[in-house]
Amino acid sequence: MRYGHVAGIDRPVARIVLGSTSFAQGRADLAKDLIETYLAAGGNIVDTAAIYGGGWSDRNIGAWLRSGGRREDILILSKGAHHDSRGDRVSATEISYDLGLSLERMGTDHVDLYVLHRDDQGVPVSEVMNTLHHHHARGRIRAIGGSNWSIPRIQEANAYATQHGLVQFTASSPNIALAVTKEPMWANCISISGDEASKGWYQRHAMPLFSWSSQAGGFFSGKFKRDDHSNADMVRVYYNDENWARYDRAVTLGEQLGLTPTQVALAWVLNQPGLQTHALVGPATVEELQGSLAVADLELSPEQVRWLSHGDQ
Repeated sequence: MRYGHVAGIDRPVARIVLGSTSFAQGRADLAKDLIETYLAAGGNIVDTAAIYGGGWSDRNIGAWLRSGGRREDILILSKGAHHDSRGDRVSATEISYDLGLSLERMGTDHVDLYVLHRDDQGVPVSEVMNTLHHHHARGRIRAIGGSNWSIPRIQEANAYATQHGLVQFTASSPNIALAVTKEPMWANCISISGDEASKGWYQRHAMPLFSWSSQAGGFFSGKFKRDDHSNADMVRVYYNDENWARYDRAVTLGEQLGLTPTQVALAWVLNQPGLQTHALVGPATVEELQGSLAVADLELSPEQVRWLSHGDQ
C-alpha cells in the first residue's frame, strides 16, 4: 500500500480509500468484513458522510468500533453539507449539524479529514472557514477540504484563513478518472479529468486529491456496451468515442499486465505524474475490494498513463 501526507493529519494516509456507500442498513457484517480486509492489506482510511445510506454508513462504522475495532487503527474521512430537496446546505448551521450527527452515530469525538460535499458560492467563505475552524479548535476535525469546490473558491477560502489565522483547506476531492465526463453526473459536481490546467495548479500547490468515482461509475467493468443505451446516466456522462477508445486501451494494457480494465483505470488514477492522488473505491463485496487492493502498489510509467489517456497522439 502506498501512502501520502495530508497537512493536519499526523500519520501517512493510504492512497486507496475505502468507501462506505455499501454499508447499508442491515449490512453491519459486510461493513466489518470490508474494513478488516482493507486494514489487513495496509489501508487506514474510510470515507463516510452524514447522508450515506440514510446514516447507516456512519452507524456501521460505529458498530465496528464498538465491536472491538480500534479507533487508532483507522482514519475517518467524513463529509457534510450535501444539498437536499430544500436546496443548498452550505451554512454554519448545516455544517455543524452534519458533523455532530456523524460523530454521534460513529461514537467518536473527532474525524481526521472533514470535507464539504458541495459549495454554494452565495455563501461567503468567511462563514464556512470560521465554522470549520471552530470545530477544528475544539478537536472535532484534524484537517479540512472541499469536494466539488472550484480552484478559485479554494484560493479565496485559504486566503481568508491565512489572513485570519484559521485552519486552511489541505485537501480537495473532485472527480478524477480515466474516462472524461461530458457533463457532471450530479449537479454542481466538479471533475478535473482531462483538465490539465487544474492538474497543474494542484501540482504547484502540492495539495492532495481524493477522487470520488475514481473508477468512473463502473464504465470499465465490461457491463456497459457501445450499442447498449439502457443506462441513460452512463450514456449522458461517459458515452463518446474518446472514452470508448480509453476503454479499449485499458483492455489492451490489462491483457499485458494480467489485470482487468477496471484495475487499469484505478492504477491510472493512482499514478498521475506530479500529483498525490487518493482513490475512493466503493466495493459492494470483499472480492471487489480485493480487486482494487491488487493494484495498490502498481506503478505505471508516465508513458503508460499518457497512452491510456490519449493513445498515440
